[in-house]
Amino acid sequence: MTGQTDAPELRTGRCQCGDIAYEVTGTPDDPHLCSCEHCTHLAGGPAMSWVGFRRKSLTWTGPGGEPAWYATWPTLRRGFCPRCATHLVSVADDSEVVMVTTFSLIDQRGLEPVGHSFRHLAVPWMSVARAPDPAHH
Repeated sequence: MTGQTDAPELRTGRCQCGDIAYEVTGTPDDPHLCSCEHCTHLAGGPAMSWVGFRRKSLTWTGPGGEPAWYATWPTLRRGFCPRCATHLVSVADDSEVVMVTTFSLIDQRGLEPVGHSFRHLAVPWMSVARAPDPAHH
């Protein structure tokens, strides 16, 4: 045995109070910032940081079960903790990808943003240094 495994990478995340927790497996996809009106209002800041995983790889593991859901578009739902209000996920009805808030993950290593959605709406004083896109190397 070499000690290597073919098991997919496992990451865990949770809300601030720990009532809503989750696991995701697989390769993270599209780490990016978003400065759309919805993300900035929900975050209370100039951008929200997201990273995608296969929707079917998400498992809710905390004592609170699934988050509460809020629709910001007719086909887009956002999941948050009803106890502490931490924003955790965003999922479009027709997507196989779930976006998790990067900083709800316990370990954010290797998840530097490669893009900035709605950058034209970002506050003028915000400066973002994006990581190189691994798909183009």
